[in-house]
Amino acid sequence: MGSARSVKDTLGELNTDSYVSLLSKLIGESKYVQNNPPDLIPEEDKVVKHVLDVLLPFSTSNGGPLIVDHINYAPGRGNLIIQYPGTDAAGIVSFVGCHMDVVTANPDDWEFDPFSLSTDGDKLRGRGTTDCLGHIALVTQLMKKLAETKPALKSTVVAVFIANEENSSITGVGVDALFQDGYLEKLKDGPLYWVDSADKQPTIGSGGMIPWKIQVTGKLFHSGLPNKAINALELGMDALKEIQVRFYRDYPPDPREKDYKFETPSTMKPTQWSYPVGGINQIPGQCTIAGDVRLTPFYDVKEVMKKLQYYVEDINENIDKLETRGPVSKYVLPEENLRGSLAITFDEATAGIACDLNSRGYDVLSKATKEVIGYVKPFSITGTLPLVRDLQDEGYDVQICGYGLMDTYHAENEHCLLQDMAQGYRIFASIIDQLED
Repeated sequence: MGSARSVKDTLGELNTDSYVSLLSKLIGESKYVQNNPPDLIPEEDKVVKHVLDVLLPFSTSNGGPLIVDHINYAPGRGNLIIQYPGTDAAGIVSFVGCHMDVVTANPDDWEFDPFSLSTDGDKLRGRGTTDCLGHIALVTQLMKKLAETKPALKSTVVAVFIANEENSSITGVGVDALFQDGYLEKLKDGPLYWVDSADKQPTIGSGGMIPWKIQVTGKLFHSGLPNKAINALELGMDALKEIQVRFYRDYPPDPREKDYKFETPSTMKPTQWSYPVGGINQIPGQCTIAGDVRLTPFYDVKEVMKKLQYYVEDINENIDKLETRGPVSKYVLPEENLRGSLAITFDEATAGIACDLNSRGYDVLSKATKEVIGYVKPFSITGTLPLVRDLQDEGYDVQICGYGLMDTYHAENEHCLLQDMAQGYRIFASIIDQLED
């Protein structure tokens, strides 16, 4: 039996008791790692503590093989880099992207407590089981098993657990800062598996995201005299429709989306609406519409932002030509020298990725998936992941995978399946095994 085969045998199966025990502790912290600033700022070090409780006994400081780095860019908001060194200085495989923050959960909307782990047969239930605390526990178990069994590997195995993935309004706290400071530089020498997807199959593409906000200004007036008002709500609706029509004209489905099995093409849509509080008999003079663009990776994020800005400027210049509603609805009041107007702003934008399907990293992931699951059925979604496109542009072989359930991602009653996570562990073991050849 060759040494490569013995590595996989050595890593064996997931210790499910140990996995569930750790996951229970992590889900118990999920209430404190909800990410929705300014009200909810996660304390990722609460998760870090439980991971270190498992791995520090195997660290170099305690006579073990694991190199452990705990890196903070904000108080209580740590990142972890765990390394199991190999013998070949040029060989490396990394598991990155597991994040220690979660989206919010309202217990009143759940059938069970989102902030404590519960089980229902094979289901592991709670906020973060799929996204992404279940993966934190999974990769922790992989690193623990490497440290316990000490297989002689040529490739160094690296795990990177990150802070602040669920909110793009705050930067310089998580993986973006690790990248800028060079902590990920050596991961370029081998496949980088971004472990933050679902459904056990390779995720070969993700979308870019452009969060946008349109401030609409009209003129407030009594609703009994609508001819003296510029209705900001109507202006916002009509202008947004025009912007969307132009967007879908300029960014139609790309033929490569079919090749990468994207479920949807690029989209632009509103998701939030706000306006000043007033009486129902007042026509509002202001409102704000917010939403996002989800962009397949075959279009350039920066170019699209420039085009959206152009749409708004052109509508402002030709506001008198914008379709209105009813005989007295108007967006220009010439006698008062007033014109309705729009202003668009953007939050931090993220580019999507089309993974390299001819790379060593994809080949190994594909073979490992077929070996463990029995088939390979890659897919793409316009969900967004941070930094992956930047890493690819810098020469990293980025591949994406995950072993939770896509149907419960960011949803009420989130859960994963223990058998799926156990299969994910075996896929990781097969990846390491293949890379030893």
